[in-house]
This record gives sequence, C-alpha cells and structure tokens, in this order.
Amino acid sequence: MTNSLDGNEIQTRSTWTCPNCGHAAELEMPTDACLFFCECEVCHVLHRPLPGDCCVFCSYGSVKCPPMQTAPLDGGCSCSGVV
Repeated sequence: MTNSLDGNEIQTRSTWTCPNCGHAAELEMPTDACLFFCECEVCHVLHRPLPGDCCVFCSYGSVKCPPMQTAPLDGGCSCSGVV
C-alpha cells in the first residue's frame, strides 16, 4: 500500500452499498482508475456516480476511491482514466 497526501495508508477495499436495494458488498477498488459503473449483484441495476463524484465508490462506498485519497484537497480526482 502507498500513502496518501495526508500520510494515511491508502485503502483499496470499500463496502459498496446499492442505493436501489441496499445490498452491500466489499469490493476491491482499482488504484489507478475510477469505476464509473457498478451493477448490483442482487437487483442487477447498473449504477453511475452521483453528480460531482468521480466514481461509484465516492458516491456509494464506505471509502473514497484511491485516486481521491491521494488527490490534493483542492485538486479533485487524480485518476488516470475510467474503468
């Protein structure tokens, strides 16, 4: 694991909670990209991030995505792409 700008260890797992049915699943987050779509394994609804968020983990996860964890406070997401 690497360190974020504030010196904390970057977390690569997040509990993603479906906003449609409430199902929660612990998922591994990509470290160099943002996950723009996530399909719930229970209700099969395909979700996108909320307006202003870079990925589904920032919108519906227990932990922000690794690119946001390493982003400067005023610089936004530092991801290299969208998965």
